[in-house]
Amino acid sequence: MMEMNDKQYAGTQLEDWNRPPVIPPSGEADLIELSMGPHHPSTHGVFRMDVVLDGEKVIKLKPVFGYLHRNHEKIAETVSYLAMMPYTDRLDYICPLTNNWAYAIAVETLSGIEVPERAEYLRVILGELTRFQNHASSIGFLVQEMGASGTPLMYAFREREKILDLFEELTGARMMCNYMRFGGCRVDPTDAWLKKTRKVIEGLAPFVDEFDTFLSANEILMARTQGKGVLPAKLAVNASVTGPMLRASGVNYDIRKAAPYSIYDRFSFRVPLGEHGDIFDRFMIRLLEMRESVKILEQAIREVPGGPIQDPKTKSRGFRPKAGEAYGRIEAPKGELGFYLISDGSGTPYRYRVRPPSLINLTILEDMCLGSTIQDVILTFGSVDIVLGEVDR
Repeated sequence: MMEMNDKQYAGTQLEDWNRPPVIPPSGEADLIELSMGPHHPSTHGVFRMDVVLDGEKVIKLKPVFGYLHRNHEKIAETVSYLAMMPYTDRLDYICPLTNNWAYAIAVETLSGIEVPERAEYLRVILGELTRFQNHASSIGFLVQEMGASGTPLMYAFREREKILDLFEELTGARMMCNYMRFGGCRVDPTDAWLKKTRKVIEGLAPFVDEFDTFLSANEILMARTQGKGVLPAKLAVNASVTGPMLRASGVNYDIRKAAPYSIYDRFSFRVPLGEHGDIFDRFMIRLLEMRESVKILEQAIREVPGGPIQDPKTKSRGFRPKAGEAYGRIEAPKGELGFYLISDGSGTPYRYRVRPPSLINLTILEDMCLGSTIQDVILTFGSVDIVLGEVDR
């Protein structure tokens, strides 16, 4: 290549600077195809989004998953019903106890097993503690993805640690709890554990007030979330979206009220609803649901009865439900979590199928992102609140 002296180089640069920009013809030549993931720092685990952009505007988005597939459902057809319980922990690994609960309900429905009163109260307490720490963490991650320094997430994790300490003391594990059993629970809590739980519950309402004060009226949060990532109610219903996402779009559907399971019909609580279905509404619904969880927890911990924690007729070994099928579902923190079982009378399920709210809620991600900017895609995705262990299975 021929070398240029300083004068020639300067002249070339000036010439280029003054040249009018080349404007490509409109059409596909203007579009940019961008692959975000599967290790993008703002994606929740091994997940990819293939995005087509016109400038910074999203005109197409394809969620790509499957990187974490573990053959969960086929494994269930090779092991006993009880042996599958610890596998359920690995679905939504932020909420292992609600996974246990939904699976236990499915087997109990299939077998006609009754659950003692004390066990039902323990299930509600553990389920609502799980909901609380899930929503707190979800909000913390959402604000962090907005550019916050991480302080809200650390506040959320501070409360989560208290709850996980309770889980560990009762079940022996912080996350993979394996606590529910068909017809009840694995171990009975001590009076000391119940006392500690009461103390933790007393501190939850002040924490929600603190979170509310710091975040709800924050100008940056409102500017980045209001009117963004809108999910219309009709689309949410047609796409089978459930949980906080559905209620943020104004649809009054909560399984704890619509089809009460366990002993939820004994507790006084309301179902918060949004009006616009945007990111801000999804943030606020989770915050308000944390308040309702506290109400349920205060009632449940006050009324815990004595008695057994498991149906004595339930046999852990040699458990063989009669031939038939059943579907058990609960209002998990992320939406409707269901287990469909078919029994052929043997000791292993003939068919085992999970209805994962994370996967189903994720299917409308493109609809919420079309027309938005690339920076809003991250927040919209974060507001869905997914766990890839449940998406891929």
